[in-house]
Amino acid sequence: MNGPQLPVPSGKALPAVPGDFRHVETVVRIGYPVRQAQLYLRRSLGNRVTIQLVEARRSEKLGRVRAAQINPAAGGDPVFIRAVRTLPDGSIASDFIPDDLVDVRAELVTLDGRPPPALDPGDEIVLHVPVRSYLRFLPGAFQGGVPTRRRDIVKADEVSARRWDTKDEITTTQARGVDGDAMRRLLFIFQHQMTSVVDRITDIPSLTDPLTCDPRFLPWIASWVGFTLDEGLPLHQQRELVRRAIRLYRTRGTAEGMEEVIRVLTAAPVSVSPREKPQPFVLGAATLAGGGTPAERYLDDEPPAHYLYRSERAAINFFALVLERRDRFEQRFRQRGPDVLRRIAQVVTNERPAHVTFTIRFDEE
Repeated sequence: MNGPQLPVPSGKALPAVPGDFRHVETVVRIGYPVRQAQLYLRRSLGNRVTIQLVEARRSEKLGRVRAAQINPAAGGDPVFIRAVRTLPDGSIASDFIPDDLVDVRAELVTLDGRPPPALDPGDEIVLHVPVRSYLRFLPGAFQGGVPTRRRDIVKADEVSARRWDTKDEITTTQARGVDGDAMRRLLFIFQHQMTSVVDRITDIPSLTDPLTCDPRFLPWIASWVGFTLDEGLPLHQQRELVRRAIRLYRTRGTAEGMEEVIRVLTAAPVSVSPREKPQPFVLGAATLAGGGTPAERYLDDEPPAHYLYRSERAAINFFALVLERRDRFEQRFRQRGPDVLRRIAQVVTNERPAHVTFTIRFDEE
């Protein structure tokens, strides 16, 4: 199509795509479906990603990214990335050649031929997505297939005009372009509206997916299985808890269940050592401990504490929560280490059986 439907205007293609535009280049070269392309770019770049619908060419796949347009936040000419289909000999392949016989590469096009500036987080990325619009139901004049209109004009020369006759008439042909852009823009308004309705219908299954639904729906989905969701947690932890709610219910109070919920809530690698008694408190052989909680002992760099308990208690009433080595724990969490230990102690206290006592220690201890 002509006018606004050409995804990439005339310009100069650069020999290589800069590293800042690699993610956009990947989306265009592979021909991502529009939903996956939006999700991939938002996760990888964080830029604002919008969609522009364009009329599909013959034998072109619908709903897949054809090209990308980067509008600089600071102003200036946009930058375009388009896919080029080539044959093994390097010539341009037509749309009728099967995909398995062509090579697809992406090239970056600028209007002035100079390399673009680095991609800024404020730049807007516009994905050109081909669709079958209402234009296919219109005459060729509005589709861009018949861009001109012919009209014959009869004129008379000056001598004939003075003599009041038209013996020496001159016939000329005037060609005037037909402006179909207005009709295209009008029809694409309805196309955008219909696409938004279809997209909402298509997205209905995602409303019940904890990983993709609107955050406001998470407590509602959690209520289906009677799971009480703490909305003060980070969003990614809420999604993981809701997704694993049934499994956490089934394994609650077990070593597997405690390990899993701790990994979700704290990202700390832990393992449960069952039936492991703590070090007993023996008068004259005990280590004096100044900290009453694991976080306090961690800050004071104290050795493992000794506990006073009845020796006749069976080993089944004890277990130890073993963390990774202390130096790795400090490297992983740094200043957040005490908070992580408090969180671990709180989670295990809530998840363990009521009659079982536990201790927290590092692996080397």
